[in-house]
Amino acid sequence: MSNAPKGQPVAVNGVRYLWPERPVVVVCIDGGDPAYLRQYLAEGAIPNIARFMKRGFSVVADGTMPSFTCPNNMSIITGTPASRHGISGNFYLDTATGQPVVMTGPELLRGDTILAKFAEAGARVVSITAKDKLRRQLGKNLDVAKGNVNFSSEFAAKCLMKENGIERVLDFVGMPQPDIYSMELSLFVLEAGIRLLQARRPHLMYLSLTDWVQHKYAPEEAEARRFYEKIDGCFGRLESLGAVVALTADHGMNDKSNENGEPNVIWLQDILDAEFGRGDTRVICPITDAFVAHHGALGGFVRVWRQGKASARQIIDVVHGLDGIEQALDRETACRVYDLPPDREGDVAVISAANVCVGGAAKEHDLTGLKGHRLRTHGGVAEAKVPFILSAPLSDEYRLKAGAATLKSYQIFDFAINGTAQ
Repeated sequence: MSNAPKGQPVAVNGVRYLWPERPVVVVCIDGGDPAYLRQYLAEGAIPNIARFMKRGFSVVADGTMPSFTCPNNMSIITGTPASRHGISGNFYLDTATGQPVVMTGPELLRGDTILAKFAEAGARVVSITAKDKLRRQLGKNLDVAKGNVNFSSEFAAKCLMKENGIERVLDFVGMPQPDIYSMELSLFVLEAGIRLLQARRPHLMYLSLTDWVQHKYAPEEAEARRFYEKIDGCFGRLESLGAVVALTADHGMNDKSNENGEPNVIWLQDILDAEFGRGDTRVICPITDAFVAHHGALGGFVRVWRQGKASARQIIDVVHGLDGIEQALDRETACRVYDLPPDREGDVAVISAANVCVGGAAKEHDLTGLKGHRLRTHGGVAEAKVPFILSAPLSDEYRLKAGAATLKSYQIFDFAINGTAQ
């Protein structure tokens, strides 16, 4: 345990963070493609975000690749790329067992989280996520017995003081338990954050939303606009309580349907089986999680592992010839270009174009949840651009830092804490 006195800077994964002079609230708008902000800023529908951008700081940053939820949330909360923290998807293949492994366990996360290290130094911290799949990694080494809070709105009704640092959450927030497939799942996160900011005034707060709305609705659709109007109101309330509010996203979102409204899919496992024979390769779709109704486990990035005679070069040659594939990279190149952990990377990484998604075998994907809606999903380079917005202006030092290179979304805590200090 750290013996750092309260009020002193805290070092986390090689970055020195000043002690916050006022509460810092970082919000990850899951699926928050910059296109939504462009649409609603032009319409005047999000006045608080517009004010942040005018008076504070705003830029489009690079997210972590692949552009999925788990890698990006872990990058944000550790302040590091995936090569450092090790979480490179929702799933990876354990080559020792031949089985896919869910990448949500805290034991798989390498390094420290910014929240845990600040809490260790005596700060009060809060972590709230929409889906429980992120909660344990976000709360790695976070001692909730010392007044810190870590829970998901998915299981808000089941929160226990011993496990989450809070109980009777529905009464506290004044909302019913939200459905997993609803905008209310995200709104509950924000309302809970507002009430905790009022009641406990934590030093640091991380609020991670869910992308159900963005998967389902394009920027021009009324339900998406309604969602952004609501979250914009919450952001304004957080700022009015004296917090520095920092907004980013884990990934963007693109329409990947054809002119008939059907998913525009490359069934890669079927193609490789036809070329090399069944069992020679294994395609893993790292977007896969327990909630696939809104994307059918289809995204813009998949991994291929060799299990037979086909070489990585042979696989790449086949994949490169497919219309709609943007990149097919061997492990070494993928790790170098996208800063990924080699021990959790496939033999070949495959990235699709903005309007195309990649799946495994067609029979393994359940697309019934997509009926009535166009497929909107993410994972590729086309969805790796994200907003990076601060409600407070930057210091001269950090304005220069921002202009020196393209910012990464995982720098958001650094800029929100160190860059806005007066």
